[in-house]
Order: sequence, then structure tokens, then C-alpha cells
Amino acid sequence: MKKYQHIFFDLDHTLWDYDRNVQESLSEIFDHFELINFGITNAAHFIKGFYQVNYKLWDLYNQGKIDKIGLRESRFRLIFEEIKATSLEIPSELELDFMHRTSTKQHLLPYALEILEYLKPGYPMHIITNGFNESQEKKLIASGLTPYFDLIITSETTGHKKPDARIFHYALEKLGVTNDKVLMIGDNPNSDILGAINANIDQVYFDPSGKGCDYKPTYTISHLKELESLL
Repeated sequence: MKKYQHIFFDLDHTLWDYDRNVQESLSEIFDHFELINFGITNAAHFIKGFYQVNYKLWDLYNQGKIDKIGLRESRFRLIFEEIKATSLEIPSELELDFMHRTSTKQHLLPYALEILEYLKPGYPMHIITNGFNESQEKKLIASGLTPYFDLIITSETTGHKKPDARIFHYALEKLGVTNDKVLMIGDNPNSDILGAINANIDQVYFDPSGKGCDYKPTYTISHLKELESLL
């Protein structure tokens, strides 16, 4: 009998190409809203400011220090402040436009579809994500990932964010399986790997950039096709 009966995947940065999709969206927004008139030099300047602010906001969100509304309402105001743009008349539609554009992008990371096709006949697969319900659902539909997954478990639905073990316990309870029968695959050491460790679930650390991990993952891979040798 095979060791694992179910596979859990993170979505952003693991299957869905967050960086490519976000950068493409921000470049379009820069042109559409003519942000050069706000003192933003070019799209690259805008994108750099986004990353500087967005990661900080998501870190605060994952720690429970801000909520979904706080993140979304403050994001572009803080970006404009970060890059010293004219922030008094930030277009009110920026956040909604960003969410719509980004969540309808289709770019996936290398080997994402190939590995899902490989795994689908042998394993029920599920998503566990700290992302928001509506945006994650749209990403899955737009990128063609929906047919591969049974459960889509979000922090918004469960009320618990990775690395809180309770989001994993929720998934185990839904599936009626024990923690030794599932495997978590993700790119984030602090949410995916530590979260699975907290729930006593084996993990695959997806590390395409070779950043390393402060914890000791069960397995480490640099590209998704390596999963074929594990499963």
C-alpha cells in the first residue's frame, strides 16, 4: 500500500505563478491608470513598491494583526507612500482592478499541469491556502486547475491561517483521514512547512530559488517534476 492517500498543495508560488501574474497585472494597471502622472517613474518602480509593501501586509495578516479589509484598504495607499508617489488622489478602483486582473491570470509554474496530470489517477488532491476565497477560486478556474482538486480549504473559511495546525486538522476531519496518510506540498517555510510540522504531517518544501529552510522538511525539491520520484 502506498504511504500517502491524499495530497495537499499550496496555491500561490507553488502551482500558480504569483510573480508573473502579479507583475503582468501591475504593468497593465500602470498603463491603464496612467500612473506616470502620479510621479511613478515606470512600471518597474511601481512593481518594486508593491513587493515591499505587500509582503509586509501579508505577514501581518498571517499573524492576525490585520484582517482582509485592512489589507485591501491600505495596500495601494501604502505602496504610493513607499515609492513617494502623489497619494492624495489614488484612483479608488485600483484595489478592485488589481484583484480582478490578477485572479484571472493563467500563468502556472513549470511542470504544474504535468505533475497534476501525473498525480491525478493515484491521489485525491486538495488546496490549503491562506488566500481569500473569491480570488483563489477565480485563480483556479482561470488557470484550469479546478478539475484537479477536490477540497479547496482557505484560511477565510476555516478561521485559521497556516502555520496554525487547526487549518490542517480541519482538512483531515473533512477527509476522514489521519495525519500520516497525507502529504503537504508548498513553497513557504513558515506557513506550509512549519504548518504541516505543527500538524505532524509530512511535507515537501518546494524551493526553486534555493533559499533553504530553517526547519527540516521531510523532502525538498527544486522543481515540481521531482515529485514523480517521491510519489
